[in-house]
Amino acid sequence: MKAYERLLNYVVVRTPSDENSSTFPSTEQQFELARLLVQEMLELGIEDARVDDYCYVYGTVPATPGCEDKPKIGFIAHMDTVSDYCDHDITPVLHENYDGGDLVLGTSGRSLTVKDFPHLPQLKGRTLITSDGTTVLGVDDKAGIAEILTMVERIKAENIPHGKICIAFTPDEEIGTGTTYFNVEEFGADFGYTLDGDGEGEIQYENFNACKADFEITGFGVHPGASKDVMINACLVAMEINDMLPGCETPRGTEEYEGFYHLTGMSGDVTKAELHYIVRDHSKTMFEARKSTLRLIEKDLNEKWGEGTVKLTITDQYQNMAEIIATCMHLIENAKTACENAGVEPQVLPIRGGTDGCQLSFKGLPCPNLGTGGHAYHGPFEHTTVEGMDKATDVIVELVKLYAQ
Repeated sequence: MKAYERLLNYVVVRTPSDENSSTFPSTEQQFELARLLVQEMLELGIEDARVDDYCYVYGTVPATPGCEDKPKIGFIAHMDTVSDYCDHDITPVLHENYDGGDLVLGTSGRSLTVKDFPHLPQLKGRTLITSDGTTVLGVDDKAGIAEILTMVERIKAENIPHGKICIAFTPDEEIGTGTTYFNVEEFGADFGYTLDGDGEGEIQYENFNACKADFEITGFGVHPGASKDVMINACLVAMEINDMLPGCETPRGTEEYEGFYHLTGMSGDVTKAELHYIVRDHSKTMFEARKSTLRLIEKDLNEKWGEGTVKLTITDQYQNMAEIIATCMHLIENAKTACENAGVEPQVLPIRGGTDGCQLSFKGLPCPNLGTGGHAYHGPFEHTTVEGMDKATDVIVELVKLYAQ
């Protein structure tokens, strides 16, 4: 079975995670995909395939004779998707011999355009896969799952020598808790790769340091006709907070290693208001400086409007794994060689986000990230190509070969 055929089977199982849930996993639908994957793994001959109570799927492919002493390599992808644009059935659509130009997405009123996605002409002649434009597609990260299992099928069918291969599929990655109950010891790998990147050939080991920052503003409400020097409008204080942040340091205004403050939600009235941010920076020093800026805003506005007007809560999420991967750069060098052997140009790029591998690296499992052939994640423009998924699969097959040498 080709990787894209597996993808088409997986994406119709909706698996949005829910950051407001108090359960783990955050949504029951993730178990539905987990059980489907376990059954498929068993059919592929992965005899120890299983899903645990926390919805982690594990399985191993034993080393071939003579390769028992080779490094134990792990491959990881996540089962959940974002919750945005995932509230009804997902309909994947194949566009054969794509012309590389603007593409209307069904009757959704949306179009993939070269203006918004300049890489599209590079996909000319391929078979493009999109949703109908009303939902996410689920390439992030069901493409990674499909490629890992297709790799297993290939190494078995082609009798490719290999060391022990460890496989895991995780829940709740999109809400930052994908490794909470991940059992590194049970997984059994010496190191791993997540398949959770964009285009084929991407190799990533530098990610953001990340936190959430939540402001709670308490105002003072009185009749507007008698509010002179008395009223404190919580909504206006919230606006003041955002105005104190550098306007160019948002996701839209930054790229590559540049960090940002991202306002993800806001609500309120005169007496109560809330602002919710995520804060990101590759540099640990700059990341701590960003948090200091937020604390200074809290301090200054409480001095201005009265103690207790503004309450800031900062919650750390993950760290830059570069310091861990620096101790085992063979992971990056071998990934580059695997790309070259697969006829794919390697691209070592920073991650403008995070992966399960970021947190696993700090749990003792060094785990850089590889591209899956996908693009435009987290929205209705998400897409991939049959050929890109084939190339991403070729890369991890070549990795398996390299670590068996």
